Amino acid sequence: MGKTNWTIEFCWVKAHVGIQGNELADTLAKEAATNADLIESYKKVPKNVMMSELSEISVETWQREWDLTTKGEITKEYFPVVADRMSMNINITPNLTNHNNGPR
Repeated sequence: MGKTNWTIEFCWVKAHVGIQGNELADTLAKEAATNADLIESYKKVPKNVMMSELSEISVETWQREWDLTTKGEITKEYFPVVADRMSMNINITPNLTNHNNGPR
């Protein structure tokens, strides 16, 4: 009846202006995202599984970009692994974020 193995890819589209299918998709997505009365329907994959997998993919992508960038070298010394940093609970204080070179 239906396709059993799905492949879903997400990609960024700079602008939907002038592309009828993209404009319609954008309009429908905005309506769905703001409609509190919309009933969710996940027949094959539970929502929590999908959200967990998307989160994992996002962190993996973030890690690849973090590894490749030349920015934030000092921060990378403290937080080389994105997933480890995300699991930390860091209390941001003025002392932690002080940009002065000398002691307070």
